[in-house]
Amino acid sequence: MSLLPHSAATLEKSLHATMTALLMEDAYRERYSTIEPRAVFEFVSLDRDYSGSIFSCLRAARENARAVRGSLTSELWVTLNSTWLDARSMAARRTPGADIGQFVEWVKERSHLTRGVTIGTMLRDEAFHFTRIGTFLERADSTARILTAHQGDLVPGADAGVVPDPYEWSVLLRALSAFEVYRRVYRDVITPTKVAQMLILRDDMPRSLLRCCKEVYQNLRSVANEHSAETERRAGEMHAMLHFTRMEDIAAGGLPHFLEAFLGRVRDLGDRIASDFLVPPAEA
Repeated sequence: MSLLPHSAATLEKSLHATMTALLMEDAYRERYSTIEPRAVFEFVSLDRDYSGSIFSCLRAARENARAVRGSLTSELWVTLNSTWLDARSMAARRTPGADIGQFVEWVKERSHLTRGVTIGTMLRDEAFHFTRIGTFLERADSTARILTAHQGDLVPGADAGVVPDPYEWSVLLRALSAFEVYRRVYRDVITPTKVAQMLILRDDMPRSLLRCCKEVYQNLRSVANEHSAETERRAGEMHAMLHFTRMEDIAAGGLPHFLEAFLGRVRDLGDRIASDFLVPPAEA
């Protein structure tokens, strides 16, 4: 977005909306007094102390992988470990003029590689299913948050055919690897309503909320235990809600309200999965 012809005020507003959606504004304000594109990028990408930065996420992924090394294939471990080593090297030698686009493309490439190695080498056991549950919970959360940063264009009563800034919505689609998919599906001008419909309700769109919830529910069923019946029911309820919801109903109630409620349900589902499977039940 920073490379597009925007005024300083417009760019700051866009960055502010994105930071708010990612729940990073308070942490950023503790370090910086003004919203500046280069500072925001450095903070969210290679900051060693911010737990939500890409650097911190890769470090946590590697540490978690090392903790369950026996459940992973050697190919997956090597992929995760080498990704972390490369990220650490980049952080050590970063310069003020570093290429933002090049770094982002590297992150996407390593993400695709890790996912491919996971699917292509791991046994379809509990470790695999929990990996997929985490993948799709995180994907649902991130897709919803990216839409949240643009939710002002889809409030009740907004003109669904008017695009305040078509460049912003095309950047959103490219960020989700969905630009070409949108062109194939709609063959039309990019409008907020159609983008939201594709990213929320299309079952054949890999990053859509519907597809993510469907995958979470199916993988949860594969690892169900005596404590997880209610969690499985709630996951199935989220999938059914999205499966039978119409975009007209979402737009009528307001996309911001829908996304806020959805993110709350994703958080609840994540907490319940941790309680049912990862935390030993309290002694009576």
